[in-house]
Amino acid sequence: MAQQSWLETILRSLNVELPLRDNLDDYIDIIVPEIRKWGEDLSEMNYYSSKGGKPWPEVRDEDNFHNTIVHFFNEGGEYLRSTDGNVIKGQWRLLEGTNKMIIDLGGGLSELYELAYLDSYFFILKKHGDQKRARKYFAMGFEPYIKGLEWRDYVEELFNTYRRKHRTYQLITGAVVILIIIVLALSFF
Repeated sequence: MAQQSWLETILRSLNVELPLRDNLDDYIDIIVPEIRKWGEDLSEMNYYSSKGGKPWPEVRDEDNFHNTIVHFFNEGGEYLRSTDGNVIKGQWRLLEGTNKMIIDLGGGLSELYELAYLDSYFFILKKHGDQKRARKYFAMGFEPYIKGLEWRDYVEELFNTYRRKHRTYQLITGAVVILIIIVLALSFF
C-alpha cells in the first residue's frame, strides 16, 4: 500500500460527503439548513417567476411516481400545473412580510407553503403543518438544469451547492493561514 502524502491526507479530510438517507424529505432536512443562508426569499420573484412562465418540474422519491408534473408561477399570480401535459389553472400569492405562499387550485382547495430553499436552480417549499403521513416538502428544480435527473441525482446536485460554497470558504481560510505563515516566517528573518 502506497503512503499518502501529507497534502493528500489534508485534502481528503476536507472532502465533504453527503450522508446516506432513505428518502427525499430526510435528505432535504439535512441539506437545506446548511445552504439556506445562500438562498433567496420569495419576495425575489425573478428567481421562480417570469413573463411567459418558468418551468419547475416536481421531484418525488416515490417508486410508483412516473408522471411528469411541471409547475409555473407566472407573473400576476397565475399558477399552472401540468401533469403529463394536462393543465390545471390556479392562483398563487405571497403572504406579505413572510416567506409563505398560498397556492389556490380552485374548488376550495388551497395549500399553505413556507419557503425552505430557493435559488436559480432549486425551489423547495415546505407544506405548513404536521406532515408525518404525507410528503413534507414540495421539491422542484429549474427544468433545463434538472431535466432527466432521478430524485437521488437531484439531491446530489442540491448538495453540490453546499460543497461549492464550503470549498470556497476552505480555500479562503487556507489562503489566509498560508499568508499568516509567510508573514510570520518573514518577520523572523
